[in-house]
Amino acid sequence: MGTYVVLLRGINLAGRNRVGMGPLRDLLSSGGYDDVRTYVQSGNVVMRSRSGERALVSALHRRLSDAFGFDIGIFVRTPAQLADVVANNPFLRPGVDHGRQLHVAFLEKVPARQALAALDPHRAPPDELHPRGREVYVWAPNGIGQSKVLQGLDRTLRTPMTVRNWRTVTALLDMAGGRA
Repeated sequence: MGTYVVLLRGINLAGRNRVGMGPLRDLLSSGGYDDVRTYVQSGNVVMRSRSGERALVSALHRRLSDAFGFDIGIFVRTPAQLADVVANNPFLRPGVDHGRQLHVAFLEKVPARQALAALDPHRAPPDELHPRGREVYVWAPNGIGQSKVLQGLDRTLRTPMTVRNWRTVTALLDMAGGRA
């Protein structure tokens, strides 16, 4: 049985697509998943499953969409994959509170070369992007709230995505047991 970090896209945003974390934990636990834990209200789950990543994404998508009545994007990473994301962040700077300035866009799939070639990493200065595999690191020194750096990024890269701040990424890694 493997541990997985599950990121849900598009829930609990501006009062839309409400999903309570208690009902979410109950639904997943009753579906045969073990040690189900959530982190904050934005759809972050750490749990154990016998399924592999692809089967897990498919089963969760069907179960959650049926239960909550709307399409929910599902992004899954193992603790090792998330540890790799944390270890290879090009924007980490000593003495900086990265929680507000640093984000990671988790992609459904690795973008095609042509899509990556069309990406301008400095598309919304002073913000910057750095794609790496199925993630895009985002440096937003003035915060992400008013930034335009993510606008249309999923269309440019031709893959769905969900974004988490650095504090959430590292907390999920800790919850998943991915750091020594």
